[in-house]
Amino acid sequence: MWDNMCNKVILVTGAGSGIGNALVKQLANAGATVIAVARKEQQLKELVECDPEHIKPLLLDLSNWDNVREVLSAVPQLDGLVNNAGVAIIKPFEQLTESDFDTHFDVNIKAVFNVTQSVLPKMRNGSSIVNVSSIAASRSFAGHTAYSATKAAVDSLTKSLALELGPRQIRVNSVNPTVVLTRMGRDNWSEPAKSGPLLAHIPLNRFCEVHEVTDAIAYLLSEKSSFVNGHHINLEGGYSVS
Repeated sequence: MWDNMCNKVILVTGAGSGIGNALVKQLANAGATVIAVARKEQQLKELVECDPEHIKPLLLDLSNWDNVREVLSAVPQLDGLVNNAGVAIIKPFEQLTESDFDTHFDVNIKAVFNVTQSVLPKMRNGSSIVNVSSIAASRSFAGHTAYSATKAAVDSLTKSLALELGPRQIRVNSVNPTVVLTRMGRDNWSEPAKSGPLLAHIPLNRFCEVHEVTDAIAYLLSEKSSFVNGHHINLEGGYSVS
């Protein structure tokens, strides 16, 4: 499926770190031209140094609605879009502020809506859109109230777009991981007292590796998934059946 990425043009948001950063590097290594969107210049500079031929940096704050539409109007024709950018402010419900709520919704769903609508005229017929959601869209976790609500919204948007864009042969799907062992994920879930109760409900007894998410995204971007549309691929080691 990575071989299938050669010569494709893919736009990836949240490219500065974590899943997005790894995905950009793998796509570039596979021969794709990747428009890497991030809001920190230094992150983009370091990313481009990995492969200046294939990685095209785009400095952009996704919370600025009008600027996003203006900047993205200039991107080339696209074979794929990965809406990966997201935030997670984990607090007990009673401690969440209006600012926390707005930040979640501005980045996790409003930006997904805006980016997708902005680049839709540039999406080739037969292209693929992948939204990075979460198992928290369908399962409840303490401290994830606002985050979970936004990911449920992402899943709903995914299904609606799959229906509306299907006639153009544009497929829309999501990947929904549990804890992913990015650097931040390892730091946040290193304590057995915190990770133990969740791992006890995962039959594979481990968390998701970054490459397992990027592999799933590559599958959905590729022609290998040509009849997969409107689905949420749960990457959670069997948590949902536990």
